[in-house]
Amino acid sequence: MRKDRIFETKDPSKPFNTVLEETLREGARRLLQQAIENEVQEFLQAFENLMTDDGRKRVVRNGCLPERKIQTGVGPIPIKGPRVRDKEGVFTFTSTILPPYMRRTPSIEAVVSALYLKGVSTSSFPEALEALLGENAKGLSPTNIVRLKESWETEYKEWNKRNLSNKHFVYIWVDGIYFNVRLDEDRPCLLVIIGALSDGSKEIVTIHDGFRESKSSWAEALQDLKSRGLSLAPALAIGDGALGFWAALEEIFPETKAQRCWVHKTANVLDKLPKSAQNYAKTMLHEIYMAETKERALRAFDAFLDHYGAKYPKACECLKKDKAALLTFYDFPAIHWQHIRTTNPIESTFATVRHRTRQTKGSGSRMATLTMVFKLATSAQKHWKKLHGYQLLENVIKGIRYRDGEEAAAA
Repeated sequence: MRKDRIFETKDPSKPFNTVLEETLREGARRLLQQAIENEVQEFLQAFENLMTDDGRKRVVRNGCLPERKIQTGVGPIPIKGPRVRDKEGVFTFTSTILPPYMRRTPSIEAVVSALYLKGVSTSSFPEALEALLGENAKGLSPTNIVRLKESWETEYKEWNKRNLSNKHFVYIWVDGIYFNVRLDEDRPCLLVIIGALSDGSKEIVTIHDGFRESKSSWAEALQDLKSRGLSLAPALAIGDGALGFWAALEEIFPETKAQRCWVHKTANVLDKLPKSAQNYAKTMLHEIYMAETKERALRAFDAFLDHYGAKYPKACECLKKDKAALLTFYDFPAIHWQHIRTTNPIESTFATVRHRTRQTKGSGSRMATLTMVFKLATSAQKHWKKLHGYQLLENVIKGIRYRDGEEAAAA
């Protein structure tokens, strides 16, 4: 039986882990090369009926581009991209698998941005990456890291100016995230908005450099979105109790309903209670926002106020002041409640970012912070799942009314 040539790298003089890495790299190289070959074949087939005046095929394979090495987690992989020629110079082939000038996989870019945001200096990157990815990561020199960061800054600026006229975000989650900056006395507050489109997919709408979570900063961020074509107001905005955002939303998108985040509200209420009372209070709060109907939620709401009103009025006032906005989710499809009761899409994405910057002095400048957060967030975005029951988003867009999560009968 013929042995697969992929395992012919075996050498008794080499350690097992070295042989394994070589095997993985060779396997990855063959798979990638084959995928690119398939891609170019599909391109050629699409134009196989195009002929020149002398009866020859007009779009043909024309050898290969110079070999380049793609830096991956298992080391550099040598790849030759195919070259295609259109004899009339109209059609060009560009691989979507291996874009021009690509030199490293996106996963490595995510590692670099995470390390930089944590405060690792440029000169220390080779050592840090070698510890994480093995000695094969040495190719990312300090000079290459500087060039990489410069390209990310350009990428962020272009992304932050993109046209939004073809977007309709049905739900948006908002939050302000503070970061430390070594070369700036002020702590920048990045105003983050994540939106859910009509097909249920989620994407980052903006990462805006604001001055605290003030009304003017949020108004500037929302107005910028509008100026770039976001004309359709979201049906619902989910956020914490920061008054700046809600005041700005009322001016820019007055049609949008407000839902206060139950995670933030629970933490704020518990903070005004002694530790001995927090466990039971948390259970009572849970009974409010997990109630099957708004009527039951209101009864649970009143029960909490009756139980703690006399001893802990500050905790009750904290809960009571946002009563209406805490229960808005009952006017939307029940299958969406788990998504719209909290700002979890933002919290889960930026939790590790917050942790990193809390432990260090952070990035060197505001732009570096914006760039690194942008890279981390867009990397995480690739793994986000669609909303459950996203088919019902069309009903929300059409303005169909819901009562206790169920479609209300027409009057």
